[in-house]
Amino acid sequence: MRDLFDKIYRDKGPLGKWASHAEGYFVFPKLEGEISNRMKFRGKEVVTWSINDYLGLANHPEVRKVDAEAGAAYGSAYPMGARMMSGHTELHETLQNELAAFVDKEAAYLLNFGYQGMLSTIDALVSKDDIIVYDVDAHACIIDGVRLHMGKRFTYKHNDVESLEKNLERATKMAEQTGGGILVISEGVFGMRGEQGRLKEIVELKKKYNFRFFVDDAHGFGTLGANGAGAGEEQGVQDGIDVYFATFAKAMASTGAFIAADKEIIDYLKYNLRSQMFAKSLQMQLVVGALKRLDMLRTMPELKQNLWKIVDALQSGLKERGFDIGTTQSCVTPVYLKGSIPEAMALVKDLRENYGIFCSIVVYPVIPKGLILLRMIPTATHTLEDVRVTLDAFDAIRTRLENGTYKRLSAAVTAAMEK
Repeated sequence: MRDLFDKIYRDKGPLGKWASHAEGYFVFPKLEGEISNRMKFRGKEVVTWSINDYLGLANHPEVRKVDAEAGAAYGSAYPMGARMMSGHTELHETLQNELAAFVDKEAAYLLNFGYQGMLSTIDALVSKDDIIVYDVDAHACIIDGVRLHMGKRFTYKHNDVESLEKNLERATKMAEQTGGGILVISEGVFGMRGEQGRLKEIVELKKKYNFRFFVDDAHGFGTLGANGAGAGEEQGVQDGIDVYFATFAKAMASTGAFIAADKEIIDYLKYNLRSQMFAKSLQMQLVVGALKRLDMLRTMPELKQNLWKIVDALQSGLKERGFDIGTTQSCVTPVYLKGSIPEAMALVKDLRENYGIFCSIVVYPVIPKGLILLRMIPTATHTLEDVRVTLDAFDAIRTRLENGTYKRLSAAVTAAMEK
């Protein structure tokens, strides 16, 4: 018998092994100042492309005013207790009703957190006899929710409808044996690549296969669709989504999330979502703040227009300069480069220290070895000048990556890691 912690001492994991060189700079960095297009990193101003404040609401004066007033009126504790016991209010119901109307569903239910809520929703929707079929590139919260499932689950190739159909055939045969049903899960927008899920094609498959469709639209809510109702509205298939999920942490720049569906489905879920039944209610100042933010989404289309002006300028500029941004169909803007993890570290340090550009870096094991992904999140607060200086900086770092500068600079880090 071994000590439970032996594995921790031996292997820190694919990311943890870099902690001594990366923590505080490449991972767990500390951005300071008001949430905006430009913030402070280690005392220097940087153009910040790493904040999920799509519509620029985080520091909007109207939002700040309502948040402050709600905090003064209710504090950070009210209401106390879980919703089913003592944490339910009229304003919680109001927010749910307005969210349901906004995404064109009969009913909605508030969740304290997106990640927690996703796990619990999957758990509540399926039993051991049911089969889950989900996109292989699904977000970690979906993967962890599926892990809770005691029945069978299949992945289909990313955004590959043919692969999905093959797995639906397998799932159908299995469901006929178990007497269960089938749940298909996709994202509205895949947050790393920026691609929209192929919702229209998946909904079309419902004519051939008997399944229910669950969509995580964290990055689509507020940014896509004529009215901002997300990827389902954008693709004209919102009514074909059986359970719609979105978080407040992106376009709404807050904390919390919600699910929306037919009233009978929501009535079932609110009595069976363990993470909500046994957790404290979403605090009132967040509820009041969300009502204000939702009202701004409905009444201020210029927020989304300003966002897409920046998105279009950034993405078209990158493509014109020959950068690979994949097949993004959303605000999420990935830039793919070739290089090792040490080269990625040297590149990002140069980008931040010498060019004043802060964006997220993604490496193996999140993406394949040999690739570097610089992930940018445009917002309505960015300017065309921010775009210009960023494009010039990206030209410079690509040159230094290709001529071996970062390989030489990273040699010391590589040597230290191999000791």
